[in-house]
Amino acid sequence: MVLKKKKEIHVDAFFLNSRQLEKLQAFIESEEQNLASLLLHCAQLSNGIQQIQCIKQILPLVKKMDQNSACDPMVKACLDILGEIYFSLGMKNPLKKVLASSLNGLPEQFMTEAIKSFVCCLREELKTADVYLYRKVLDSLASCMEDFSLGKASIKNLFKEETLLQTVRTTSGLAFILFTKAMYGPPEELPSLVSDLLLGSVKHTGIPAWFVSNCGILCTEELSDSVLLFLCHGALAMLEWKTGSMGENGEKLLLDVVSVLLSLSSELKESSMATSLSRILAIWTNSALDALVSCSPNLKVTLNGNSHITGKLLEYVYTHWEHPLDAVRHQTKLIFKNLLRIHRATITGSDEKSDPFFAGLTKSLLSLEWHVKGKYASLGCLVECLGTENILQLDRTIPVQILDVMNDQSLAPYASDLLETMFINHKVHLTASFQESGWIDQWHDTWVSPLLLILCEGSHDQTTYVIDYYLPKLLKCSPDSLNYMIKILQASIDANLGSRSTRGALGALMACLRTARSHGHLELSNIMSNGLVSSECIKQGLVHQHSQVCIDALGLLCETHRSTEIVSVEEMQLIQFFITYNLNSQSPSVRQQMCSLLRKVFMSSVCDRLFEALFPGSSHATRFSTLTILGSVAEIFSGQKGQTQVFQLTQEIDSARVQTLIQCFASTFEEIKVLAFELLIKLRDVAFNLQDSENVELLFQAAMDLSTSTRPYDCVTASHLLNFLVHHEELQHICLGKWVEHNFQIDEDQSISTVEKNTLAVVKLLLVNVEEEIFQAKKSLLQAAASFPMYGRVHCITGALQQLPLHNLTLITEWKQMVARLILMSYKLSAIVSPVVQSSSPEGLIPMDSDSGVETANQLQMILREIQPQDTNDYFIQAKILKEYCKVESEKLVDHKPTENICTEIRGKERQTCDVTAQMVLVCCWRSMKEISLLLGTLCKLLPSQAASQSSDGLITVEQIKNIGDYFKHYLLQSRHRGAFELAYAGFVQLTEILSRCNDESLRRMPEQWLCRVLGEIKSSDPSSKLCATRRSAGIPFYIQALLASEPKKGKADMLKMTMEELMSLAAPLNESSNIVPQVHALNILRALFRDTRLGENIMPYVADGMQAAILGFMSPVWAVRNSSTLLFSALITRIFGVKRGKDENSKKNRMTGREFFSRFPSLYPFLLKQLEIVANTLDSESEELKLHPSLFLLLLILGKLYPSPMDGTYSALSMAPFVPFIVRCGHSPVYRSREMSGQALVPFVMVNEVPQTAVSLLKGLPDCTSPCIRQNAIHGTLLQVFHLLQSYLELKQHINSDFQKGLNDIITCIGTKVWLAKRPNPCLVTRAAYIDVLVILSTHLGKFQRPGTQLFGFWEELNTIISESELMTGIPYSSAVPGLTQYLQSITKLVISMLSVIAGPGIQSSSSPLAEKIAKPSLSVARLLHCEFHEVRLLVLDAVLLWLKQINSKQITEKERGMLCLLSDLEDTLLTIALKERNLQCFCKVLEVLYNMDLNSVLPKTECSIKMNPNELLIWSLNVVDISNSPEIQSIALKFASKLVVHLLQNHQQISEVVLKKWVQLIVYSCGDEQQTEMLLAAAEVLKNITSSFLISEKLILGLSDTLAMWKCVVLLLQNEDLVIRDTAAEVIQMAQSQRRSTKGTVFALRIVNAPMALDLAFGILCELLQLWGEIHAGILILLEWLLGDNDQKRDLETSALEEDDYLFDKGEVNFWAEKLTNVRQLGKHLLQLVSVTNLTSADQELNRLSRTALEQAQLVAHLLRALPPTPEFSKTAEFTRLAIQNERISICLKILNLLKSDDVCQNKNLEK
Repeated sequence: MVLKKKKEIHVDAFFLNSRQLEKLQAFIESEEQNLASLLLHCAQLSNGIQQIQCIKQILPLVKKMDQNSACDPMVKACLDILGEIYFSLGMKNPLKKVLASSLNGLPEQFMTEAIKSFVCCLREELKTADVYLYRKVLDSLASCMEDFSLGKASIKNLFKEETLLQTVRTTSGLAFILFTKAMYGPPEELPSLVSDLLLGSVKHTGIPAWFVSNCGILCTEELSDSVLLFLCHGALAMLEWKTGSMGENGEKLLLDVVSVLLSLSSELKESSMATSLSRILAIWTNSALDALVSCSPNLKVTLNGNSHITGKLLEYVYTHWEHPLDAVRHQTKLIFKNLLRIHRATITGSDEKSDPFFAGLTKSLLSLEWHVKGKYASLGCLVECLGTENILQLDRTIPVQILDVMNDQSLAPYASDLLETMFINHKVHLTASFQESGWIDQWHDTWVSPLLLILCEGSHDQTTYVIDYYLPKLLKCSPDSLNYMIKILQASIDANLGSRSTRGALGALMACLRTARSHGHLELSNIMSNGLVSSECIKQGLVHQHSQVCIDALGLLCETHRSTEIVSVEEMQLIQFFITYNLNSQSPSVRQQMCSLLRKVFMSSVCDRLFEALFPGSSHATRFSTLTILGSVAEIFSGQKGQTQVFQLTQEIDSARVQTLIQCFASTFEEIKVLAFELLIKLRDVAFNLQDSENVELLFQAAMDLSTSTRPYDCVTASHLLNFLVHHEELQHICLGKWVEHNFQIDEDQSISTVEKNTLAVVKLLLVNVEEEIFQAKKSLLQAAASFPMYGRVHCITGALQQLPLHNLTLITEWKQMVARLILMSYKLSAIVSPVVQSSSPEGLIPMDSDSGVETANQLQMILREIQPQDTNDYFIQAKILKEYCKVESEKLVDHKPTENICTEIRGKERQTCDVTAQMVLVCCWRSMKEISLLLGTLCKLLPSQAASQSSDGLITVEQIKNIGDYFKHYLLQSRHRGAFELAYAGFVQLTEILSRCNDESLRRMPEQWLCRVLGEIKSSDPSSKLCATRRSAGIPFYIQALLASEPKKGKADMLKMTMEELMSLAAPLNESSNIVPQVHALNILRALFRDTRLGENIMPYVADGMQAAILGFMSPVWAVRNSSTLLFSALITRIFGVKRGKDENSKKNRMTGREFFSRFPSLYPFLLKQLEIVANTLDSESEELKLHPSLFLLLLILGKLYPSPMDGTYSALSMAPFVPFIVRCGHSPVYRSREMSGQALVPFVMVNEVPQTAVSLLKGLPDCTSPCIRQNAIHGTLLQVFHLLQSYLELKQHINSDFQKGLNDIITCIGTKVWLAKRPNPCLVTRAAYIDVLVILSTHLGKFQRPGTQLFGFWEELNTIISESELMTGIPYSSAVPGLTQYLQSITKLVISMLSVIAGPGIQSSSSPLAEKIAKPSLSVARLLHCEFHEVRLLVLDAVLLWLKQINSKQITEKERGMLCLLSDLEDTLLTIALKERNLQCFCKVLEVLYNMDLNSVLPKTECSIKMNPNELLIWSLNVVDISNSPEIQSIALKFASKLVVHLLQNHQQISEVVLKKWVQLIVYSCGDEQQTEMLLAAAEVLKNITSSFLISEKLILGLSDTLAMWKCVVLLLQNEDLVIRDTAAEVIQMAQSQRRSTKGTVFALRIVNAPMALDLAFGILCELLQLWGEIHAGILILLEWLLGDNDQKRDLETSALEEDDYLFDKGEVNFWAEKLTNVRQLGKHLLQLVSVTNLTSADQELNRLSRTALEQAQLVAHLLRALPPTPEFSKTAEFTRLAIQNERISICLKILNLLKSDDVCQNKNLEK
């Protein structure tokens, strides 16, 4: 027997790198063996066999570890290294299998970490870019799937990431082509093989056996879409296309690939696949370009721009250029760009400019409307290909057109990119064409001049976006153009200062300078020293009436290209000037910009000014701006220890300023509290040093009192106060020691932070209080609501916890106990208040405040029987009054009869009465539920991420978390009060997010389990279910939203898919069910999910099914289903087309091409078409019965949102044409509204060039007067469709060409054949009106745009005939009740007005034709129409007259159009007569407006004759109209008319009685009252502006001092109005005064167009100057001092304020949130002091002495009332404290001036004695 020598087995050993070795060595602490030491020993062995033995020891060692070792960092590090070892080993290395076997036996607790480690390694493997390593990557993936449980689990987790799965598929596609290319031969046969695979036509003959055996599945089975996609990618990426080495087979493969890709484009809709497809198509265009380098002539023909393939690719571009995914849009642009390059390569040697493909493409793109976003990128590509000049030759207005669309922010970036491409290309072209700099003028005319015009006159949005997007790019291209801009704008400033709505030349200049400086194109100091821009010019910009001009001027000062640029003294002075007049801006965006800019420059003086702005009564806007800027200062100049800084804010802080900041907590605006808190926290060290212990104690007491206030915003104040005070190191010694028990061990422990110790004590104190209050609330919920609503305490607890580092606490044991008590307290409180919010009618549970009497008491009893919470005083049994005294328990009323006032009275501890209102009880309950939810949500964050299902680690246990989850479920699914369940949702989201991040599988799956349960409950619809089916399913959608929101964003969204499938099956059930509750729930939940933006593109695949469910649900016989379907439909329209930004229902925004819509939602094409056919079939009945199909409205609405694609009908299978006949048939509906909608819906389905043909076809379909069957509904629908088609067609100015003219002539000819419809043979007034409306739109258009000529005289003559035969001419034989009469009269009146405009035009007036002379004599005059008995006719005529008047007055009529004046001749008599007789309020108001706009020189001479009044009597009549009318509109215009009369009469030296003038002044004063409506206030402001020159600043006191100053007081009041428009109008008074001052005094510079704060300051200065001019200083100062001191009843108001006020729940003090009384007082005081310094008044003056006594008395009263206030009155009596503080300063300034006058008098007496 021969023994064979045993073969030695060789095993390659593994080695660790230095990083891995260091990682293991860090965990080796002693000689004791652990996993790290075992691995380190194994790595040090050089023999693979020995390493195998060592690896086998891993599993026994791991099994010895305890349960908690899974979280050990050492174990995690070792598992990471084991994963790296596994993937570094070769496929056949035995070590790999041994390691896999060992890891298979890992205990369960280690599997989660092991999977994480392996997933991380797999990710790194898949990042491999080297194609030669692809084999290794595939081997690694394969090894994980071979009897390796850990590997399989890792692969499963990895492939949950959709993008990763796609990466593997892509890599596989590349690898397959690469390996086949390497092994398959000959090379020229490979393209054929790939083509056959793609087309599914592989034949096994001639294919190598190795290919069949390895890749047979690709040959025999039908390949999926994704496999085809990635095979195409592999072929494009791995084959050589440029050299032509693959010959004709390669060219065929190239065409086959694009054919397959285009077919896939209609199938692959999922977002990641759609992205991949677009990217691969872009790669194909690059491959095609490479192939064209050396290809056959046939391929050039096949890829030419006019070929079928290019057409299909363009179709793909048009369909996807507005795709919601950025990546798809980007690739679409690249495809289009490459298509242009491909076509250029196929026509090498030809003239590109005259190429038909380029010409046609350019024309079709330019014909698109500018709201199509894809148009911009495509035109940009064309510009790069053909040049800007060639595009401009087609239409020179293109730059202006693009700038015009920049008022839409969504279009502005696209428009600016296109403009940049164009002007850069244009500059290159011009510089090459011109010598030296001759090109620049043409370039400026094209690109800069339109910009400057828009900056001066454009709308706010347009100028903003042009400045942001366009201007920087223009300056970057041509920095030298800045000098041109400055020169042009400087020359225009005097003539165009701007207004409140336009920037003017000054605003444009500020914008240009700001942009140029911020981008480094200019130095401000240089242009100011050179005199290009003066500091006065910038100063004017800083207080401009247009807020954005102010911001631009500030930006010019603050924004520099270099952050290190030094701020000059002059610049700082200008910045301080800005701050003085702009802090109180009502616009949030302006405040935000201002604060952002001022972050960049600070100094001590700026901070002083800011702190001065925080005075008592300062507005929310001022405080917001001030605190935001100060917060920025504190952040930038933090003054950290060890750092020296130029400026430190802490040095500017004193105790008064700290107190000012603390008082900001009392603001009713939460954002002010937050800003003040953040600032104080930054300054806390210096703030606490400046506060003594007594003040700290008072603040703490105030916080505790506020935490139980009945006013909701008080608890927010309390929370911020407490959160500030817990940072005080001595808080426990100063305050808390008196309230809570000390733990001296905690106090002495220095390692515990002050904030944690104080917060624990504060939370404990609040908890003790709220527990006691809950105990009391069980006895009486009313008492709790009135005296101690518990939600405030809970809010403070939540606020305290939120500012703690919850995962870095020291006092673990104490906090654990605290958390348990807080959870228990939450449940107890919820049990008391939840019956109210879970009632079927929570809002009506308690009667409202105004209810009273027996009926209310009975209602209350009935409602309260519904719920029975714990209550020991019978409140929930009988409505009654409770009285609680200090020491006496509640007494039950003996007499149970209803009382006069059922509001419950409770006397508090101070025996002060307060009413318990319905509002209080409801607010107490739902806010308590809100705060409980937020507290529980905050507590959930305490759950550690490593928590296990049975673990008790952490401050909160898993069991507590589960209980909280059950609580939220119960609450969200059963609450009825929207405020309650919306806020519970916020807490529940916090819980679900915590659970989704948990490592423990059972916790992580809880949201999924909850979701399945609630869906099951909805589906089963158990009668015992408590789910709310009303109120849009109440909290159920919120509950499901929260669960879905917790799903990981990068996963497969399995929960979403499962939910949507379940809901869709319920929302559109296949079989009708008697129980519709599940369907209602499903529709309501779907609505919420489609509205949830967080679901993003994941929700889009379900849109089509949702739309079908909504439309089908609208046909349900059950109202609840129809209602929910309507809401779902609305949400889907928004989700598909975007949020509607404007009010215009027919806006061209928020629309989509039919191609794109049906490409994204292909299943809707047959569905909508079929539904529309069904609807149309119901409307074809000859009997014209009322058959209103339920879905007609929805179908027409959605179809109206679509418009044709430029390629529609050429290649598309989804053409819009099939819809047209059905929409036309819908126009035959017997329902008026449906006919209207069909007319609007038809417009987007008809191509522009087909409109004339379609309109003619529709008109020909109208019956003749002799037709036997005339269906008026069908006629009306057809005419409406023609009307809307023409209206849209005639608006398109770019189509006015020969084709357009021919189409218009055809329409006019055709419409003439159906003219009987406008005349009496047609008995239906509605269709007569519709036909006339079509004539009106044609007449109006032709009158505007036609040149003089005779070709249309026949048309005008026909219109004249219609008018002359109409009822307006012959008399109206109908009553107003006849259907359609009003509509007909309005239409025929519009036709008359249109004809009158045509007659007055140059075409008729200048013609000598007899026909023209006949037409020029109108059948009806304006005067005759004004006497029509129907007010609708008179109103239309008056509107037209007013329009003509305004055109004449604004000089918009050229000399050739002076014929319009004849239309208005001799109308004065008629108008005056109508004014006195008119009874219709609208007409009366319009008559007054017409008279107001007429020249009084032509009106007044006719008053005696026509209405038997002289001008003075007309004035009295107009004043009486103001006095007695109840209509603000009539009062406003009558006041303006009367004021115009007053000015006219006085200017013409006609006497007006003093009584009349007095009444006029009184009416103006009355019109400026705070109680007046906006329209009246605006009228008063306009009147004051118009009388400024004549009365307010006249050198003579025409009205006397008292009345003139009364007028000025009106100006001051209006300048402080809350409405910006009113303030700006009032500011124009000051602008007029400033302009006159400049002209009379010859001032070089005066602020002429200013904002309201600056105008207010200027007003007082002008007034003081006028007093000197009038010589009325003495009397004037006395009146102004009275203004300063306040009204006569000020003392009474102060005394009243001392009485107890009713604490209304949501009382926010003054109605005017903008006006600041102290601003007014300080500015008036400043100017009075200046005036007093130049005057001499004697103290013996009785009036002066009376004022002194009054001021002293008020000073004493205010001092007494301030002393009587409780401690910290700024919090407990905020409104009263503010009122007294304001009055105190008023009195102080007044006394200061009075004392100055007395001192002047003393000095004067001494001089006399001398």
